[in-house]
Parts: sequence; structure tokens; C-alpha cells
Amino acid sequence: MTERRRTREDIKKAREMEKKKNRSPFKTWLKRIVLAIVAVGIALFVGGAGLFAYYVSKAPDLDEEALKDPISSEIYDVNGDLFATIGAGENRKYIDYEDIPPQMVDAITATEDARFFDHFGIDIWRLGGAVVANLRDGFGAQGASTITQQVVKNSFFTNEKKLERKAQEAWLAIQLERKYSKEEIFEMYFNKVLMSGTVYGFGTAAEYFYGKELKELSLEEMAVLAGMPQSPNNYNPFKNPDRAKQRRDIVLSLMVQHGKISEADAAAAKKTDVAAGLLPEEERKSTAASKYPAFLDVVLNELGEKEKESVLAEGIKVYTTLDPKAQETVESVMNDDSNFPTETIESGISVIDTQTGAIAAVGGGRNYKGRIYNYADDLKVRAPGSTMKPIVDYGPAIEYLKWSTGETIVDEPMTYPNSKQKINNFDRQYMGTMTVRKALYASRNVPAVKTLMAVSKEQSQEFVSKLGIDVKNLEYSDAIGGGNINISPIQMAASYAAFGNEGIYTEPYSISKIEYRDGSTESLKPKSAPAMSDSTAYMVTDMLRDVVSSKPDASGTAANVPGVDIAGKTGTTNYSSDDFTKYNLPSSAVPDSWFVGYSPNYSIAIWSGYEKRTDPITSWEERRLPQKLFKSIMTDLSDNVPNTKFKQPDSVTSATIVVGSNPLKLAGSNTPSNLKSTELFVKGTEPKEVSTEVEEEEKVEIEAPSDVYAKYNDAGQQIELTWSHDDSSDEDDEEPVNYTYEVSMKVDDGESVVIQTTGSKQVIIPNVQQGSTYTFSVVATDGEKRSAPGTVSLYIEGAETDTEEPEEPDVDEPDVEDPTQKPGNNNGNQNNGNNNNGNQNGNGNQGNNGNGNGNQNNTGNPNNNNGNNPNNGQDGQTGTNPNTPPTNPTPPSTDDGDDGTE
Repeated sequence: MTERRRTREDIKKAREMEKKKNRSPFKTWLKRIVLAIVAVGIALFVGGAGLFAYYVSKAPDLDEEALKDPISSEIYDVNGDLFATIGAGENRKYIDYEDIPPQMVDAITATEDARFFDHFGIDIWRLGGAVVANLRDGFGAQGASTITQQVVKNSFFTNEKKLERKAQEAWLAIQLERKYSKEEIFEMYFNKVLMSGTVYGFGTAAEYFYGKELKELSLEEMAVLAGMPQSPNNYNPFKNPDRAKQRRDIVLSLMVQHGKISEADAAAAKKTDVAAGLLPEEERKSTAASKYPAFLDVVLNELGEKEKESVLAEGIKVYTTLDPKAQETVESVMNDDSNFPTETIESGISVIDTQTGAIAAVGGGRNYKGRIYNYADDLKVRAPGSTMKPIVDYGPAIEYLKWSTGETIVDEPMTYPNSKQKINNFDRQYMGTMTVRKALYASRNVPAVKTLMAVSKEQSQEFVSKLGIDVKNLEYSDAIGGGNINISPIQMAASYAAFGNEGIYTEPYSISKIEYRDGSTESLKPKSAPAMSDSTAYMVTDMLRDVVSSKPDASGTAANVPGVDIAGKTGTTNYSSDDFTKYNLPSSAVPDSWFVGYSPNYSIAIWSGYEKRTDPITSWEERRLPQKLFKSIMTDLSDNVPNTKFKQPDSVTSATIVVGSNPLKLAGSNTPSNLKSTELFVKGTEPKEVSTEVEEEEKVEIEAPSDVYAKYNDAGQQIELTWSHDDSSDEDDEEPVNYTYEVSMKVDDGESVVIQTTGSKQVIIPNVQQGSTYTFSVVATDGEKRSAPGTVSLYIEGAETDTEEPEEPDVDEPDVEDPTQKPGNNNGNQNNGNNNNGNQNGNGNQGNNGNGNGNQNNTGNPNNNNGNNPNNGQDGQTGTNPNTPPTNPTPPSTDDGDDGTE
């Protein structure tokens, strides 16, 4: 059979089949992928162009008024009522471009937009870098906004990082560049940008911070201002000089990088003190945009901390936690000069809702005018004293060791671990065996350190951190408030609020939510979290109730509000011996006084002291100021809320124990009443064994005279000495006992001699020698028994005398309760309220251990702190290493050593 001859078509098909057979699969797929990418790219371009056109069609029109003037933002209180408006109606100084110094232009462009005068509204090079960062780290990770775009954003948009907003912003920036010159756009930015709080525009900022015209500013001052818009609050040189310096130096380096100044010019400018040219505080103008400037300041600070301050330029609504009635109460107290013992003593006050952590009111200072140093929020450099004892010591002991409030502890001589540093109580006495309840409300230092040692620094630091207190290296001196912890009144009140809120801690906050111009909202309420068990919270609260009680040794009785369930703690710090010498301080001088107390409704923390730490508190009236202010504020606030009490949780039980038993035993029928104490236990840990021992009833001695008070009468050159004393020998006596009182006197370092025996409770000492220290001891006797002495010392100013340097270098002074019926004198030698002379020769704590000074002129009573004086404060104070006195407007400062405890 003849084979069919192939046609030309058959040959062509065969050749194509051979080509397909030999073709590489990889090349086939590569071609398909390339074609697919091209197709997708075309589709994306078409779709992107369409989407961009759609976004642009919705963009607002350029409005010259909106471009030039800041948009008003509104601040509302907890009731939804407007109390502040920022941005509109401000005293803003408008500067024309031709009046802006060229070096100011260079500083701003080098920092914000180096190619401003070259691009067309969008910086392509900068945009490319931002695209890479956003692909790597997520959309919004890095911005590429030019000055032109910032003008557009601050005029028409919110701060949200959405594709639609960015597309519209870019489009309007291009349109703005077409419509206005570069100089006009720069002028808009220059006058519109938020500089700090309620200050808008560089011209206004120059006057506010430096009191100068722009042309009068130095290079370094221009650099400070140029760096502020990125984070106005954080780089505010009044409030944060260290951060302002860092930012200024960055600006100077950028000016060098972009050829605006030389390396030599930058180096010279960096050497200048950032605070050198700033206006002193007394010359600063108020920028308050509210009748509540102290609270507004806290709101602005919080916006800055959460990197939200810049959105104020976008016309937002800020809903806050401000309680106007509470704020008016605080400001009424703070602005009444009759409430303060001196003209210049300051206070910082924080009022927080115990249950929510919301800041209800603040007192930033006396007659506070806004955006200056706010003692409620900015005071983070002063030690808290013995207010730390519940937080660092006893709270952790109950939480982790399941201690009861009746746990036995011994107040006895000891040193810090791995140290020869002796721990002193304020009176240089040791009270022996006691419950931790007594140790806390009597604020004994040795038991506090022993408690921290039992808990461990690691566990204590964990407990402290859950209460919002950041401390990187907790020391044993923190047990008595003289270590590394420094916190503001706002944080103090929030930390204590957890004890009153069943152990739940909430970060203090002043802003509930922000509403943007497009109607969207953002909540800024922090989440609450358990910081401790409800048993720990209640047991600490119950012990702190005794601080404000009428019990002997309770130091906070002046803060008590009848009918209100209050728990609280006093705190006082102290100077070092070097401080006393360097600044010529009187022996009674202390730098800080604290009181923090809480009810089921409010937690209030109050600090009092002077702007310069080297200006001391010297009188009892000054020391007790925080308690006085607390009582006034809490009394008024409690009238407007339900009067509730702290509720004992089911996790806590009570039992009557034998004081001093170890392990604890239940009191039995043979236990004398003076050894019985009803204490709290974590349920399941209460003792089971009942004491069967027959204890001998302790002999009741005569109480020591209390409220011993000495006052110098300059006209008569005499001292008036008075005291108080209970006339009954025990509770069952109906007839008073006829006591006589033996009065002894010692002048300077001389011998103590009896000068008078009297049945009265006052004597007059004539012919007083000026320039001497007089120490008086008063002993009560019924003819058979003698009391411990009540003592007081008084320095009579006059001819200077040399005083002997105290032997020990460590100080732990208490927050001492002075006689409630006697006004404090200001002579620098006060009664320490515990029948010691109170010559607080602040022997500084050089070893960060916070040890106490004592009574250098004590007449030898071995136990004059026996709990018989109802008005004696007990809080030890640690010493500090000397610090450099701050100069205005530097806030109160401390050093790296120990600030003391009460």
C-alpha cells in the first residue's frame, strides 16, 4: 500500500508539536506569571486610580480661614458640661513670613521637612522610605508628611492613619502648593502649630517661654522651639528640661547635617543650659483656658503621655473625669491663704475615685494658674516617707506570707542586712514585742525593715509594681520610704485606692474618651486588674484605720473625719547631716510632709513642702498641714455621697489572740485583758491552740504628761511651759488624783536640774538666755509612783552658738503628731510629740538606709514611748545625701541618696 504523502500543513503541525515537546516547563510558567503580573498591575493601576479619584472627590475644599487659624478643641467634665476651649480665642501672636528670622526657618525645615522649598507638596524620597517602613512594620509605622501636608492635616483632617485620609491629604497638599507660595504655606504652619498646652504658634511660644521677640532668640533657643511640635508636652522646657535639651541637641545636629550651621556653632549651642534663658516662674504669663487650670494641666499631660496632644489642633472633644464640685472644693481650700501656716509653703493634692481610679480633682498648687509646675502631677522627685510602709512591707507580708494583723514582731536594735548600718526608730527607743498592727500605726522602723526582709525584696517589688509604682531596684531602705521610690500625689492616691477597692488597681486617668471631628470616638479608660487579694486589701485597710484613730501612738488623728470610715498613713522625710551643715538648717527642719487617706468613695493624697527642697518645714503647723487639708476636703466631699463602710470579705476572719505569743495562740480564760487583742486573719490561717497560761496582769503605771509645749515670750524674756495629764489613775476612778509635777530643765549640754514642783500644769521660766537650747522634762507623781517624763526642747534665737555634731550619721525621724490644742511654733526645736525633746539633729543617711535621729537631750527615760501619749507621731524619717538647691523654675529636687520617712 502506497504511504500518503505529507502535505505542507502536516509538516507545519509536526514542527509545532516538536517545539512544544522540547519547550521548558519553567519558561512556560515564567511567561504566565509575567503576563499575570502585568494584567494585575494594569488592573490595580486602573482600580487605584479610580479609588484615588473617588477619595479625592470627597476631599474638602481649601478654606483660607481654616488654613490660618487653629481649630478649637473642647474639654468636658464628667457631667458632659464644657469647661475649657483650646485653640479659639487664644492670645496668639501672628507672625508674617518676612518677620521670621532665616535661622528660625532653617531650624524648622531641617527638623520637619528638609526639602520643603524643593518639593511640590509631597516629598517623593521621604515617601519612598515611609513605604518601605510601612511594608516592613505595618501601615502607619512611619509618616512622610511634609510641612504642607501638616498644614492640610491640622486644618481639615483627624490624626487617623487611614488610606482615604492620606490620599485626600496628599491631593490637597498638591492643590495648596498650586494656590499658595512656599512662604505663605510656611507662614500658615508657623502660626498654626501647637507648641504646648494652649500655646499655638512659634511667635507666641517665644514670648511664653523666653519673653522675647523672635529676632531676639539665640540659636539654642530657636532649636528648643523648633523641636517642640513633635511632642509639645514632652519637650516643654519648663516642665521637662532634660527632654527639651535632648530634643534641642537633635535639632542642632540636623541643622549641621543639612548645611544650615557649622559643627562649631552646634557644639557651642549644645553646651548652654537649656533653662538659662527661660522666663522665671514669677514672670510667666498664664495661658489658662479654663476656670480649672490645674485639672486641665493634668488632662494635657495625659494627652502628651499617650501621644495624643497633637490632636488638640484637630478640633477634638475630650471627655474627662473632672468632678466640678470636688474640684471647687479643692481649689477653695488651696486658694484660701488662711489654711496655710506660711506665705510660700506649697501643697499638691489628688482626689481619686476609690472604685474606678478616675481623677476627680487636683490641687496643682496655691492659686494655680496653669501650665506651670503642677505639684499634684509633676512632683515625682520627692521621697514618700512612711507612706510606703503598707505598700512595700505589710501588704506583701499579708499577701505572700499570710501574716495576720496580730503577727508578733520585735522592735529591737538591729542593722541592715550585710551592713553595719544601725536602724533607729525616731525616738532611738525600742518598744519590744508587739503586733504588726501596732508596728504599722505606730510606724516603727525596725519592724518595717524586718517585715521586708521576711517577704524578700523581690516579692515586695512584684507587689509594688502591681500598684503602678515603677521601681527598678528596691532597697531595704524603701521599707521606710527612704530608698529609690519617688511618686506623685496622683500615683500615691491611686496606689492606696487599691486597698479600698478590694485589691483592684486602676491606673489613674483623667480622660474617658476622645471624639474626633468625624464623629468617631476612642476610649482612653485603662483596664482594672487585681493587685492583691481582697483579704490583703481589707486587712491593710483595717490596720490603717488605727493611724487616724485616737489610739496612743497614732500619728494621723488630725486627719480623722467623724462619721466617715477612713484609713490612712502619714509620711515625713528628712535632711542629711551634710544638708544641715551646708544650708545652715534648724534642727527641726524637714523637707516634706505627706498624708494619704481613703474612704470607700475617695482616695486623697497630699504633699506639703517648699519649691526648693532646701527651704525647710520647721514647725508642727507646717508638718500637720497635709492632715489639716485632708480633713477639710474629705469632710466636704463626704457630705455629697452615701456614707458607706469598708466591708470585711468572706476570706477574712477575726480571732482574739494573746499579744506577743509566738506562734500566736487564742486568748484563754486566764489571759489578762491587757494582753488580749482581736486581730484579722486570712480565713484558714487563724490559730487553733488556746492559751492556758496564767499571765500576770501588767501593772498600770502613771501616764506620762503629754502635749508638753514651750513658748518663748520675747517681751518678758521668759518661757511659758504647759502640758496635759489625765487626772484619774484608772477607768473606774471617779475622783481625780492629786498629782504633782516635777519640772527639770537643761540648758544646752549642761546638767538637768529640778527647777520646780507644782500641782499646776504650767510654769513660767524667767531670765532666759538667748542663743541657747532649753530642754524641759515633766514627771507626774502621786507620792508613790512616778511617770515617764514628757519632754520638749526650745531654741531661743539670739547669739550664735556652736552645736555639737550628732554622733550617728543616719536619720529616721517620724511624722510626729504635735499637741492638738497647741499651735506649732517656728523656732526650729519642736516637741516630737512622743515625750522626747524633738531636737531633730538630722543625721543624714549616707548609706541609703534611712536611719533615724533621736533625742540627743533625752533625760534617760528608757521607755518614754510607751503608748501613753495620745498625740505622738511615730513615723521615722530617713536622711538624704545633700542635693543642689534648685533654681527657678526648676521643680523641687532630690538626690540619689535616701529621702527619709516619717
